[in-house]
Amino acid sequence: MSSIDDVKRIKKKYEKKLMRKKGVLGCAVGYKHVAGKKTDQICIVYYVNKKKPEDQLSKSDMVPRFIEGIPTDIIESGEIRAL
Repeated sequence: MSSIDDVKRIKKKYEKKLMRKKGVLGCAVGYKHVAGKKTDQICIVYYVNKKKPEDQLSKSDMVPRFIEGIPTDIIESGEIRAL
């Protein structure tokens, strides 16, 4: 298992590239959710307006399942607006 510092470093390294993917609104370090339940696995979390099936995304817009061995998680956040 990777330390939180390792995950933060890897997130920072890839954040700009992954934020350019269509639909990605933000990213953070957090815990992976599986079937709606939080696990104890640290991951890189990507927030999207609306989750889409892989067959509706171009290959270049897919967030990889792992980045340097660190799992990713995609959370549907809806639209994010500054108030």
